[in-house]
Amino acid sequence: MAKVTRFEDLRCWQLARELVRLVYQACDEGKLAKDFETRDQIKSAALSSMNNIAEGFGRYSTKEFIRFLDFSQSSSIEVKSITYALEDMKYLSFDKIIQIRDKAEETKNTTLAFIRYLKNKDKDKNKSTRTH
Repeated sequence: MAKVTRFEDLRCWQLARELVRLVYQACDEGKLAKDFETRDQIKSAALSSMNNIAEGFGRYSTKEFIRFLDFSQSSSIEVKSITYALEDMKYLSFDKIIQIRDKAEETKNTTLAFIRYLKNKDKDKNKSTRTH
């Protein structure tokens, strides 16, 4: 992987940004627009998914970055969970719910893959710096 110098270049952040866009668009539709508590909760979770990646990127260690990436993927799962409540309450069209749910899942999976990459990279770095 090429050295990334901006969080905006991370695929997981780009997907989280798409998730935020989908969620914000959905919050202006149907019954969800009138349920302020649920609307605010899903917006907050989506923003957390995106912003934790950026915040972690600005940290000084890989360990801290991974911790924020974990917060991010957890927030993506929260968005996905909320879509089931939206489905049960018939707040949005099923197509819109599936679109958000799929994007949340893709965001989570990409973030987890990046976490695995960073952990493996850190392990490899530790192996090469050890003396025997």
